[in-house]
Amino acid sequence: VVFLSSFIRKCYDLVMDQERQEKWYHRISFWHYVLISVGLVSLTALILYLMGQVPWCKCGFVRLWHGIVFSSENSQHLSDWYTFTHIIHGLGFYLLFKLLFPRLPVPLRLLMAIMLEGAWEILENSDFIINRYREVTISLDYFGDSVINSVSDILAMIAGFFLASRIRGSLSIALIVAFEVMLAYFIRDNLLINIVMLLYPLDWLKAWQVG
Repeated sequence: VVFLSSFIRKCYDLVMDQERQEKWYHRISFWHYVLISVGLVSLTALILYLMGQVPWCKCGFVRLWHGIVFSSENSQHLSDWYTFTHIIHGLGFYLLFKLLFPRLPVPLRLLMAIMLEGAWEILENSDFIINRYREVTISLDYFGDSVINSVSDILAMIAGFFLASRIRGSLSIALIVAFEVMLAYFIRDNLLINIVMLLYPLDWLKAWQVG
């Protein structure tokens, strides 16, 4: 909450210092943005819990980092290799919304990104997507994310969004490529591979993933 408040405050002040327009979104206060953001994340967590996702790992404790992909504890702790894919989400959302909605305040674009990320977390933990992961990807032990992991994923997206707002677009693209290459090297999976395997699974790609 502190991190999110600090980020939105900086973005809000930056936008308000520019030439004002008589638009409704310029009348939204900083704390309204904070409350709405916290509310969206909390609502996502509540929906996931009501869907039956465990609050945290069934192992009984929470790790800051869990680096074993082929494990039932993957996507159950605060962070793992797939956290980087959510940072990529944030980088990508910032670039996309800057292109599509250049006149909207950055905090409002962040709210849109949080809504999209929350919607994905809910979809990702639906029975359809969970079963799809288990059938066509290397995630044989995947039974969905814990609620705390999903919240951490949203925060990772926010971190990526914040980072993209502070650096050049070309550097954001370079970071996306670097993260994708790093993940492909260390765990033989990344955001692009994940999308391909979900939409159009390739036997040779799956064979490469399992080594």
